[in-house]
Amino acid sequence: MHQAGAAALTQILQFAPPPDSQRSLPCPCGHQAQYKEQRSKPVLTIVGLVTVMRPYYLCSRCHVGLFPADSELDIVHTEFSPGVRRMQAMVGQQSSFDQGRQELQLLAGIEVTTKAVERTSEAIGTDIARCDQGEIDRAIQLQLPMEIGPKVPILYILMDGTGVPVRKSETAGRKGKNEGQPARTREVKLGCVFTQTGSDEEGYPIRDPGSTTYVGSIETAEQFGKRLYVEAWKRGWSQAGSKVVIGDGAEWIRNLAEQHFPGAIQIVDLFHARQHLWDIARALHPLDQAVQRRWILRHQPKLDLGQIEKLTSFLASRLAEATPAQQEILRVETAYFDKNKDRMRYPQFRAQNLFVGSGVIEAGCKTVIGARLRQSGMFWSVQGANAIIALRCCQLNNRFEDYWDQRRAA
Repeated sequence: MHQAGAAALTQILQFAPPPDSQRSLPCPCGHQAQYKEQRSKPVLTIVGLVTVMRPYYLCSRCHVGLFPADSELDIVHTEFSPGVRRMQAMVGQQSSFDQGRQELQLLAGIEVTTKAVERTSEAIGTDIARCDQGEIDRAIQLQLPMEIGPKVPILYILMDGTGVPVRKSETAGRKGKNEGQPARTREVKLGCVFTQTGSDEEGYPIRDPGSTTYVGSIETAEQFGKRLYVEAWKRGWSQAGSKVVIGDGAEWIRNLAEQHFPGAIQIVDLFHARQHLWDIARALHPLDQAVQRRWILRHQPKLDLGQIEKLTSFLASRLAEATPAQQEILRVETAYFDKNKDRMRYPQFRAQNLFVGSGVIEAGCKTVIGARLRQSGMFWSVQGANAIIALRCCQLNNRFEDYWDQRRAA
């Protein structure tokens, strides 16, 4: 069946020589390119290898050859049809490039190299990232995208960072997590947007099924803030009844929330805040887990009840009797709770039936980034990682087909 399809498609793709009145066309250099001859090109399609015969034009001034049919068929500088490239991108964002090659051969009978899957996936991901950047640039000029979908009562913004292993050249001059050790990863900033329209019988919030979309990239916080802002706007941020930003209390997250989402309810993830309490317990009572647990049972209720002033007052009172190392930890953690005290009024947030945890973005770091970019033996370039992240977010956001529709329309 594939052989028959390839033979039929080859006949369809035999372009006739242009008539005498159409044997010249404009060249990008501003002059006219003249028709020279018919030239063939092998193209791998989803039904097999076909041969395209099309007119060839040459500009006598800049000596650039033109194939108008290649642009019409979307095969410029490639020997893969759009359908095959779409398949390569799909498997390339899902698993390792070599596994993707094997899946194409097993499921579709298409034989390509691992390198071809890699190059095609990254090329399409780069093009998706370019389109996304175009939206960001337009948003800066206040040409904001149209809001999609109906108005929602509550819209959430969550953000976090996670490391991705990269090549040594990508970490030159960067300090590692451990003193004296070079960095081995680069941070991917990941954000997600989802909606909530109700809660269960006990008042716990319920995330709307299928409402989560993601954006991510290895970039500065300033660049990422604009990216997340555009995604939030597309999801109806300006017309949401309640707007909520959840993070782990990191300074860059606080800054982005205040800069791009003013007026939103800001919440520090309760479970991250509890981890900070555990850090204090371990510092004050090292090597004694039983005492650590008793300390947590005694002081965690202050956090859970939003009594942050009581908690910070207690921590400050322990400074005098602490060792110098413990004093440093107490100062750092006290500052953390003090800076975020208004973001830790958990009873108030729960009374509004809001989420107080960032489990959605934590899961996103694992499924969107970790499952694909942190597999054993992987070391990425920043450009390659960003291409796959853009491609993966596009697919998970159910916009992959929209991208191909836009290519066809162009």
